[in-house]
Amino acid sequence: MLAEFLDREGFEVQLAHEAPAAPLELPGGDAAPDLVVLDVMLPGRSGFDLLRELRAREPRLPILMLTARGDAVDRILGLELGADDYLSKPFDPRELAARVRAVLRRASAPPAGHADDAAVPAELRAGPLHLDLARRRAACGGVALELTGAEFRVLARLTRDSGRLVGRAELTEHALGRKLTLYDRSVDTHVSNLRRKLERTGVRGIEIRAVRGAGYELLAEPSA
Repeated sequence: MLAEFLDREGFEVQLAHEAPAAPLELPGGDAAPDLVVLDVMLPGRSGFDLLRELRAREPRLPILMLTARGDAVDRILGLELGADDYLSKPFDPRELAARVRAVLRRASAPPAGHADDAAVPAELRAGPLHLDLARRRAACGGVALELTGAEFRVLARLTRDSGRLVGRAELTEHALGRKLTLYDRSVDTHVSNLRRKLERTGVRGIEIRAVRGAGYELLAEPSA
């Protein structure tokens, strides 16, 4: 039903009905789809397991998770495993189409740009952090960071305004292409993922600080 609806909305849709078959059927590299809509409830095994496999194979592939219920644990787990966004059942198919368009729009837009920017820089630097916006690559102290599309956009926004507070609503709109809603913790989970990935590099002098009830700011010490 969703495939038929999305087809009518102008999307080219391919279906994989079972989790074990999906990784084999999904093309990689240049032939990879623009976006994957992945259900948590799949025959054979959990969609979370499939999400892990897809993320290992295509780190920057946009993935939108469908959760069986409005359970915060399911939503957070999906985001922690690398989903760019989620939608809880039951939902209006028009909301799904809007979310798909928003994720695709953000995936193809300059990561650190604003609507009124005259020019978007080719790269961003803050202390040991370096972002190549054209290639959508990030490194900290020379150590490559494997980031999802949403994580990259959050980090790019924070890096561009390094040392200044960026609100949660602004980060949500910039990274996910939608308004922040009540009880929505998506951007917080993306920031948590970024913190873990930065910590794993072992590089000092970079920190994402939370400002309670307001947002986040990136603090970076000048590189030696």
